Amino acid sequence: MIVGTGVDITEVKRLKQAVERWGDAFLTRVFTQRELENARGRTSLYQHLAGRFAAKEAVFKALGDSALGWKDLQILNDAEGKPCCTLLNKKAADFMIYVSISHVKNYAVANAIVTKAS
Repeated sequence: MIVGTGVDITEVKRLKQAVERWGDAFLTRVFTQRELENARGRTSLYQHLAGRFAAKEAVFKALGDSALGWKDLQILNDAEGKPCCTLLNKKAADFMIYVSISHVKNYAVANAIVTKAS
């Protein structure tokens, strides 16, 4: 059963400006350590981060839970490269979250579908 869906689009330039302005304070507020380690190995760092940012926003919209914070979600890739969302800190453990991320030079977009875990 679908609990909710969400979509978000992020401008890569705005994310880059946030990183340039606030640096690690911004990065460590929004992303987990594992997400940052994974991103730093990418050739398109800002596109990658913008995609993860959009995915988190899409999940927030799909869940509709204002108590969730940036670091309650972790977006990584599985062995085949598919993005996967994990809920951390024992938040909403009874949900399955599916995310899809795409990006081009200037924009990143993400979609999230949340279902009840069986």
